[in-house]
Amino acid sequence: MVKEADVHLSVARNPRVPQQIAEVTVFANGTVIRAQERSENLYASIDLVANKLARQLRKYKERHNHHHKNKSAHQSQDQESIESTSIDKSLLEGKEPHLPDPGVRRKYFEMTPMSIEKAREQLDLIDHDFYLFRDENGLALRVIYKRNHGGYGVIQEKN
Repeated sequence: MVKEADVHLSVARNPRVPQQIAEVTVFANGTVIRAQERSENLYASIDLVANKLARQLRKYKERHNHHHKNKSAHQSQDQESIESTSIDKSLLEGKEPHLPDPGVRRKYFEMTPMSIEKAREQLDLIDHDFYLFRDENGLALRVIYKRNHGGYGVIQEKN
């Protein structure tokens, strides 16, 4: 199900506020799922983000399976494998941590046209306050965001 994962580990420089951040972006079947956690210990942050990501993947998989109504025995085995997967230490061998360059961070991703409801589902999966998407009808760019007092809002170009 998961095609690619992007992992960023960072340490805050402020000694008064020790924060170690683990951020993971997973690309699964054309869907982006993102989780971020911070704590005083990097290993704790990694554990927290792994648990959060496993919950989000499980939620995505349940929603995806329910939508397609295609339940089989191997799907429950996939569910168990997600829950029991652990990080292999050999993945870390020979790799050196490096700090990102300061400046503007750019992200590129495909923008397949989608409905507002599908964009809302994507927003819930990426754990951000907003989500930029291409409207399925007019192909215009729109932003859906979480409102402070609950619910969602959409920003679109005025015609």
